Amino acid sequence: MRGTTTLFPMPMKIDVISLFPGMFSGYLEESIVKRARERGLVEIGIVNLRDFTHDRHRTADDRPYGGGPGMVLKPEPIFEAVESLRRPESRVVLLAPRGRPYRQETAVELAGERHLILICGHYEGVDERVRLGLADEEISIGDYILTNGALAALVIVDSVVRLIPGTLGDTESNVEESFSAGLLEYPHYTRPARYRGMEVPEMLLTGNHAEVARWRREQSLEITRRLRPDLLREQKTGSGRPGNEKYVAPGAEPG
Repeated sequence: MRGTTTLFPMPMKIDVISLFPGMFSGYLEESIVKRARERGLVEIGIVNLRDFTHDRHRTADDRPYGGGPGMVLKPEPIFEAVESLRRPESRVVLLAPRGRPYRQETAVELAGERHLILICGHYEGVDERVRLGLADEEISIGDYILTNGALAALVIVDSVVRLIPGTLGDTESNVEESFSAGLLEYPHYTRPARYRGMEVPEMLLTGNHAEVARWRREQSLEITRRLRPDLLREQKTGSGRPGNEKYVAPGAEPG
């Protein structure tokens, strides 16, 4: 079933199709993603798009019909690459500026898949027939321009892998992080209790877990109201997380 995070008997599989496979190696060998791979929770494959070209120059792009600046990724290598990887349970995602905005809810949804295939765009974009005849959906990680889709793919890989059960050491980590409850996260403090005149809030030193939880909730709401009021306005329109509606500023209109 899509959209639910489930512990599958087989590891999750993520394949990334890119013109620049070398951009991924360092990141995938560090930190949480590395540990998840070592534990057998996820398998990540990086596929060089040029391996599916058929000329001696390994050409993966061409000039756009109708003229215009830049180059467009050809459909043939992308179709052949995806078809070599695709299984009945695969979900093919094209990373593109016009895709639906990527949010934490999207990460949770994708983490419930058995197999993801991420297609990295480049140059002026990809041939429209990839969108029409191959991709299940398009996703954008933000309203800005990147040189290619490799960084976007890494953002998705990181945010999805950390949601796979067993990846994080603390099972509460995913629950309390920013956006997981539709809010920004509360402030964090560690030792020393006093540093350069700045002190840890007394509430965190009391040992009263119920009061600490209440303080954190209040701080989370206040920080969200100050820095990301749009997240609270979503409660008013019914598109946000339930339980935060009463914290929408009076008179605030949905943006």
